[in-house]
Amino acid sequence: MTKRKSAPPVTPDVEPSRLREGLPFPLGATWDGLGVNFAIFSANATKVELCLFDEAGEVELERIELPEYTDETYHGYLPDAHPGQIYGYRVYGAYDPQNGHRFNHNKLLIDPYAKQLVGELKWSEALFGYTIGHPDGDLSFDERDSAPFVPKCKVIDPAHTWGHDHRLIVPWDKTLFYETHVRGISMRHPDVPQAVRGTFAGLMVDEVIEHIRKLGVTSVELLPVHAFVNDQHLLQKGMTNYWGYNSIAFFAPDPRYLASGKIAEFKEMVAHLHEAGLEVILDVVYNHTAEGNEQGPTLSMRGIDNASYYRLMPDDKRYYINDSGTGNTLDLSHPCVLQMVTDSLRYWAHEMHVDGFRFDLATILGRYHDGFNERHSFLVACRQDPLLRQVKMIAEPWDCGPGGYQVGGFPPGWAEWNDRFRDTVRGFWKGDDGQLADFAARMTASGELYNQRGRRPYTSVNFITAHDGFTLHDLVSYNDKHNEANDENNQDGSNNNLSWNHGVEGPTDDPEINALRLRQMRNFFATLLLAQGTPMIVAGDEFARTQHGNNNAYCQDSEIGWINWDLDDDGKSLLKFVKRLIKLRNSYPILRRGRFLVGHYNEELGVKDVTWLAPDGNEMSIEQWQDAQGRSFAMLLDGRAQVSGVQRAGADATLLITFNAHHDGVDFILPQVPEGSAWICKFDTFDPDFKSPAPLAFGSTYTLNGRSLALFELEHQKEPNGS
Repeated sequence: MTKRKSAPPVTPDVEPSRLREGLPFPLGATWDGLGVNFAIFSANATKVELCLFDEAGEVELERIELPEYTDETYHGYLPDAHPGQIYGYRVYGAYDPQNGHRFNHNKLLIDPYAKQLVGELKWSEALFGYTIGHPDGDLSFDERDSAPFVPKCKVIDPAHTWGHDHRLIVPWDKTLFYETHVRGISMRHPDVPQAVRGTFAGLMVDEVIEHIRKLGVTSVELLPVHAFVNDQHLLQKGMTNYWGYNSIAFFAPDPRYLASGKIAEFKEMVAHLHEAGLEVILDVVYNHTAEGNEQGPTLSMRGIDNASYYRLMPDDKRYYINDSGTGNTLDLSHPCVLQMVTDSLRYWAHEMHVDGFRFDLATILGRYHDGFNERHSFLVACRQDPLLRQVKMIAEPWDCGPGGYQVGGFPPGWAEWNDRFRDTVRGFWKGDDGQLADFAARMTASGELYNQRGRRPYTSVNFITAHDGFTLHDLVSYNDKHNEANDENNQDGSNNNLSWNHGVEGPTDDPEINALRLRQMRNFFATLLLAQGTPMIVAGDEFARTQHGNNNAYCQDSEIGWINWDLDDDGKSLLKFVKRLIKLRNSYPILRRGRFLVGHYNEELGVKDVTWLAPDGNEMSIEQWQDAQGRSFAMLLDGRAQVSGVQRAGADATLLITFNAHHDGVDFILPQVPEGSAWICKFDTFDPDFKSPAPLAFGSTYTLNGRSLALFELEHQKEPNGS
């Protein structure tokens, strides 16, 4: 008997899915040469859809549910995806603001790990997770699709031919920062082609780089380049968030700065700057995002997992802790948020060859719920990371949260912006009372703040101006801020400027006032570059650029915020002086000591590293230090002082710096110093072209004009054989 054949099994008519499981790491969209792995963290979502768009990023072609969920990460692999693919996410979950959850799948979300964004944010009510104008406010739920209004993510191919380029490692003692804005530096530069002005390509034009190189600085510090959002209220007024402290994607350069539309442009800029011996430092904003407070839009992290990414009020999770002053605060105590930030830093350092970072409102990054802690997981993570500990890490050590002022409070391995230097030096040259002792501390790298735990003088990043505040020209030209162009009734910006107009508010034809202003600018530069610590110069200050009294040009993507390269005679004169100063600083290692100058007498060597002298040539007395009317003194740096921990005399030049913030001239008696025969004046800010005609004998009188500074070098005794 023959066995009957069984009928073939009936299979449902289903197209086999092209989607594969993929991996939960690395996070983001990763091209492996065959396809793309998508992975996104969310601890509280119930479902994640990957949305694919056409090349223009305008038409949503497909929604694909990510199939796997591993260790709080949704993931899937698309074998037919490739670089250039435009995508975004929709994330499902509870809409329960009172418990911290704001999921709304109607809102297209930016991948926090997106390496490139395309398109720009178009403000619309559809961007908000709640219905604007609804009686329930942000507790309501909005069902409009936000996709037409949101920048989209783009899958990149990370391959790049770097040639011989690598991160530069400029020693800290030789470092000199040059803070600038990608857009501002090139918008008005005559040698930059119109098509690339305001972009990374504009910054790498030979003439721009040549100016920076010839100035003598070592490190270009760029205001934020991470993709950021323009505030709605600024756009309504025809302005933009020019500075860019409003990040939304920590791995993507802002599309506005890419003339080519390709991220390779950033890498090429870095390579060009490196070729000129210049480091690239990024100003980074990891303390908050552009999503604002509970009334802000849902663009990325709020819709992915609000309760994980942000610090919420413990008693009412509807509201955000606002230590940044911008509406929200990222929660870096959460391991996955911490991972995102450190992954971002490593990406820029490793893949983009960036040499260091300046952290905006860095105190936030080290704050737990009970306050700032130098052993915060973020600070620990940076210190132990084999890559990040090699790059320069600079903190802006303050924010507006509780215990926010932490100058001197960051752990070893970090340098810090020193606002005490800024304020004291401004006050001294303005002629304020009682500045001498503080001024001396600033000239010696603020040892009372930093001389502990093996931190070095370079820890103190000294500055007189920064992007935030008056330019150097305006510091000596205005008593008050003039921010009318910002359209906030001159209410914005700091009122504590420690500025002085020298007799007339703003521009004047008075030659005496203009001469005094120019001399004060030379005094500021000389103080900055002769002080121990790491100096920072703001682009344009070297030739006296003005913002016409605006001390808060954050919204001025205009001639107020851009650098004017059309230099007048005063600008050319100041530039020449600053170049000379930087060369002098580089030629005297004693101005860049790796040890703090403390003024103690070394018995074995018979040397004092720094001596403070009154104009009569004697050491400053306690009474003189405490004299509120004191405006003049001298700083003697002995080149024989021990240079390192090795007990051995130094062989540097011995220098004498004389300061006079009086309006009248002061006679200084030039002191007698061992192993020397006379003093040679290297420069005097009263006359920038001054050259010492002959050595000045010990005990002779040097008249230092009012509001001036002079530098002298010790002429060494000639040996009997004439050497």
